Amino acid sequence: MKSIFGKGILVLLFISFYTSQLCAWSDGSNYFNPVKGKVICIDPGHGGTAATDSYRVGPTGEREEWINLRVALLLGELLDEAGAEVVLTRTTDTFIPLTERSKIALENKADLFISIHHNATADPKVNFPIIYFHGSAEENQASVALGKKVAEKLVGQLFKGKGPYSLVSDFTIFSQSGSSVLRGTYGIPGIIGEASFFTSPKEEKKLKQSEYNQKEAQAYFEAIAAYFATSEIPPIAEKNDPLEIVPFKVFQEAERMRPEAKAWKANFLKGKKLYKKGGKERLVEAFELLTLSVRSFPDSYVAKACHELRVEILKQQNQIDAVKMEEMRIQYFYP
Repeated sequence: MKSIFGKGILVLLFISFYTSQLCAWSDGSNYFNPVKGKVICIDPGHGGTAATDSYRVGPTGEREEWINLRVALLLGELLDEAGAEVVLTRTTDTFIPLTERSKIALENKADLFISIHHNATADPKVNFPIIYFHGSAEENQASVALGKKVAEKLVGQLFKGKGPYSLVSDFTIFSQSGSSVLRGTYGIPGIIGEASFFTSPKEEKKLKQSEYNQKEAQAYFEAIAAYFATSEIPPIAEKNDPLEIVPFKVFQEAERMRPEAKAWKANFLKGKKLYKKGGKERLVEAFELLTLSVRSFPDSYVAKACHELRVEILKQQNQIDAVKMEEMRIQYFYP
């Protein structure tokens, strides 16, 4: 890292302040620095696809991979100054295969894996953090704990401590096997962080600003430090592969830019209203709307509620096996 990053005054001042707040004196002469000596693998998502990828671009042309890299480099500076050993999967706007990113983390025996991303959807009003862990929440408890801290810090830094966030399994969007980089690094506490939506015009404008990128990097840094400062990090169990859950078909990436995807929240609210009114025909329509909402936005902050209402409707329809499957999805994928 020292050969890659400069030691800016802003970074030094921030580290000095934050470390003084975080560290506690242990014996009168030494203090506890939770990130010192930790190997942190930072993965700036995507890269090198501007000529071939028209999906990951904001309203005025800012590309996701550029934002991801800026934030990753700033986070790397913060961690380096705090004494962590930082490993980056890329340092320029170049294409790195997904399997190679996982390999880099494994070969460097990373203590933590953070893949930095930013999100897109058809609804330009949508803007909140989404954090993914791999597989089952019950098996991957360490990553769930990390994801919660990252989500809370992102809300604090970027959204003034207000608004929702989603913490979900990567099986919600890749129902067959989860995401490649998290699957490939399973066993290392790790998450994919989608800090905000570059498809929001206001957010895209902010994401172009170095000061805003710095705030996001600080959120990740604080979350990582808080994670390692905990008295006991939860375990990661050997995963059941594959999970015995029937895949729930959802829209994939560019499909989520389709017009019907814009109605994800309206469909949830209408479905919820119809469910409360009751009646056989209304329940059928409610179920269809709730299903469409989840398909359109399976990792939204209302997706869990959609699944929970689907369970109640299935119970009234006496569909016992379908109820069990839905309850498993909620238990494993929506902690």
